[in-house]
Amino acid sequence: MSAVALPALLPRVSAIARRAGAAILEVYASGDRAARSKDDASPLTAADLRSHRLIVAALRELTPDMPVLSEEGAATPYSERATWRRYWLVDPLDGTREFLARNGQFTVNIALVEAHAPVLGVVHVPVSDVTYQGLPGVGAWRQAGAAPPEPIHVQARAADPVRVVGSRSHRGDSLDAFLGRLGAFELKPIGSSLKFCLVAEGSADVYPRLGPTSEWDTAAAHAVAAAAGGAVVQLGGEPLRYNDKAELINPFFVVYADRGRDWLALLR
Repeated sequence: MSAVALPALLPRVSAIARRAGAAILEVYASGDRAARSKDDASPLTAADLRSHRLIVAALRELTPDMPVLSEEGAATPYSERATWRRYWLVDPLDGTREFLARNGQFTVNIALVEAHAPVLGVVHVPVSDVTYQGLPGVGAWRQAGAAPPEPIHVQARAADPVRVVGSRSHRGDSLDAFLGRLGAFELKPIGSSLKFCLVAEGSADVYPRLGPTSEWDTAAAHAVAAAAGGAVVQLGGEPLRYNDKAELINPFFVVYADRGRDWLALLR
C-alpha cells in the first residue's frame, strides 16, 4: 500500500470505527456493566468483544493480506510479528474503566503501523460521535457526527497556566513530581486516548504518561497528535516505536505541542 493510498483509506477506516462505536453504544445503553478480569487484571466487557469482532472482520475485508493486532485478539508471538512490514493495531474499546463508570470518556482506536511508526490513525468517541483522524506528514482532522472533517493543529505556544492532561484512572507520584516542577498549571483528568486528542486539537499543551500503557492504547492517537504538529517521544527524546520488542508495553513517554519548551527536562 503506497502513501498515496492512505488519504483514500482514512474515511473507510473512520466508517469502521463509527460502526464499532455504534455497537458499543448498544451495550452502553442497555446498562450492562458485567465485566470479567483479564490476565492483567483489566476489565473486559461485552462491548469490547462486539467492537473487536466488528473491526477485525471489516479490516480483513478492507485489506485481506494485512495482519490485524487487537487487544482482544489471540496473542501473536514476536517471532511472527517481527516479520510484519505493516499491520493494523486496534484497541476496540480504550477506556473500559471509563465505560463501566459511564463517564463517556472511552474511544475506539484503529491505527495502521508501518516501519515501527503509526502512519494512519482514527480515534472515535462513541458518546459524542466525534472522530479524530490523522495522517502524519499530511494533516489531522476532527469530525463531529456527519459534518465534514475540520482540520486541527496543536497550539504552538503553551498557555499560561500550562494545560496538562493526565489519566483519570492512573495518576501517580511521578506525575505529581512533574507538576511540582512545572510552575503554574491547570490539570485536566481525562480517560483513554482522548488525552492525545486534546493536545492535537489545541485544547491542551502536554500529556506526560509516567505509567504503563500498551501499544494498542496509543498508536491511533499518536498518529493524530503527530499529524497535528505534536511530538510523541520517550523520556530520552526518542520517538515512541511500535512492534520492535517482544512485549507490547510502551516505555514512559510525553506528548507535547510547544517545541520551544524543554518538557523532557521536567521529567528527568
